[in-house]
Amino acid sequence: MTAAVVTTGLTKNFGALCAVSELDLSIEQGETLCLLGPNGAGKSTTLNMMLGLSRPSAGSIRILGHAPDTLAARQAIGYVAQECDFPPNLTVLEILQLVRCHYPDPPPLEALIGNFNLEPLIDRQTGGLSGGQKRRLSLALAFAGRGRIIFLDEPTTGLDAASRKRFWAYAKDHVGAGGTLVLTTHHLDEVETIADRICLIDHGRIRLEGTVDDIRSRIAQKTIRFFCRELPDLEPVSSVEESDGAICIVSPDADEVIRQLVASGAGFTDLEITRVSLEEAIERLTPDAEGPVE
Repeated sequence: MTAAVVTTGLTKNFGALCAVSELDLSIEQGETLCLLGPNGAGKSTTLNMMLGLSRPSAGSIRILGHAPDTLAARQAIGYVAQECDFPPNLTVLEILQLVRCHYPDPPPLEALIGNFNLEPLIDRQTGGLSGGQKRRLSLALAFAGRGRIIFLDEPTTGLDAASRKRFWAYAKDHVGAGGTLVLTTHHLDEVETIADRICLIDHGRIRLEGTVDDIRSRIAQKTIRFFCRELPDLEPVSSVEESDGAICIVSPDADEVIRQLVASGAGFTDLEITRVSLEEAIERLTPDAEGPVE
């Protein structure tokens, strides 16, 4: 089966600045890939080249085997940019109809309206919509052509919690039906909810790649949280923090630490054991990345 997106030696220079450097990446059909990285890492530049909005300085891109600027590639994709705006005097219905008519096999209009909760907005002009309402319309438009590959740049920015969860469910259904999602986000809970694979980019190069579980497994540590008046000496311990009376220990061997804690006779309550978060794992695997990972 042809891969959804393939980049080979993908490079983009802006004068002396190399924004993306020899990026080799293959995204399969039926997969959700999340691009992470600090601000200025090259994520949006990479997306723009995949979309055919920017030409690479070197290397190649194929969308289902086609160049990004061909009709076959364009009809196969949908896109949500970080910032979207619309003609203020057009209604939500008019914009949905306008976008759908550019595709050979759009989904039913009623399905788009219902899936993105646009019923109350359908006759309203977009100039009077809130940021979250415009975002729901943007997401609906990304799927308005029944594209096999959907590119999402910070897709849930401005959405309330209920709308985010509704979108996650819809995105999972799209992938479950054989579609592909490529997204950037700074919500790591979103990554953990819908991503099949993560690709961390820094200085235009891939620094870390794998599934959420794979990346966590590379950091064989757990967090132990409990309340205790006097903490005994425990080993092995990577770090200890105390906040509002609760003690948080990060250890590569949580079982041994708990055995020692029980054997010490120290009185403790409310014991909780959790895996390190995705954010903690990324930070430990890429300690020299510049800026927060988003």
